[in-house]
Amino acid sequence: MIIKSPPKIKSSEITPEKNYNNRRTFLKLSAFTLASAGLKPLLALTDDSGRGKYASLKYKKSRYGKGEQLNSWSDITGYNNFYEFGTGKSDPARNARSFKTAPWKVSIEGHCEKPGAYHVEDLIKDNELEERIYRLRCVEAWSMVVPWLGIPLRTLIEKARPTSKARFVEFTTLYDPRRMPGQRDNILDWPYVEGLRMDEAMHPLTLMAVGVYGKVLPGQNGAPLRLVVPWKYGFKSIKSVVRIRFVEKRPLNSWQQLAPREYGFYANVNPQVDHPRWSQKRERRIGTFFKIETRMFNGYADEVGGMYSGMDLKKWY
Repeated sequence: MIIKSPPKIKSSEITPEKNYNNRRTFLKLSAFTLASAGLKPLLALTDDSGRGKYASLKYKKSRYGKGEQLNSWSDITGYNNFYEFGTGKSDPARNARSFKTAPWKVSIEGHCEKPGAYHVEDLIKDNELEERIYRLRCVEAWSMVVPWLGIPLRTLIEKARPTSKARFVEFTTLYDPRRMPGQRDNILDWPYVEGLRMDEAMHPLTLMAVGVYGKVLPGQNGAPLRLVVPWKYGFKSIKSVVRIRFVEKRPLNSWQQLAPREYGFYANVNPQVDHPRWSQKRERRIGTFFKIETRMFNGYADEVGGMYSGMDLKKWY
């Protein structure tokens, strides 16, 4: 797979880092003021139309990502892998401009006590949104640092009350070639499918994101609901989810189905396991020139390494 250069974007469209840092300072001050009054801060999470979607949800910051240098809004929204909207890195931003995500329902199915079809707002309305700054590492050896907004996946799982037969969680992306032009090509066997082992899905790091950089997720980033699993390669973090299914057998994820020699089920970031066509030992952070060393589990080894104790990670890649 050929890596294209990041798309050229007008300087006027780029959010300067100092502006975002000022916003973060404002939120901290606002949080302090509200806390002094015995109140919890609210996040005015808006889409580009300013309608204030999810604005009533409570907001909190997590400890993840302290000291990380964030990628810009233009990096995060202009350089994407989302084959439903095209295979080029700039295709999703262009082809998802008119992608409508309301109303949007997510079907909860399989081995659980509370199946059903839920509006995405209803799935998250009783939770506090968290800002989590996570590293995103893609299998093509590029990476970003992204300020996601979302809720832990385990809160949705607990609501669904999976039974003892549920050993894996399977996720499915919307299939609509009219709205997702990339699905008109036979690149993959659509719709896109991914899966996690139950302990991975329940891990505190696993996030269901609805926003980024203080805004509702743009279409090219997986609106309105996407998975974020920061210790795995980016293709595991499935976008525009319409179905969550609790299953007994391990799902066959889309890339593993297409090229099992190149893409395994686990997809844990492992610099010691090369892709058959390139090395994974180093990565290029978008927006920088020099490559950096790839860290085991994308730098989250202390948090997640125990889940894979005793496994041959070269076999279970």
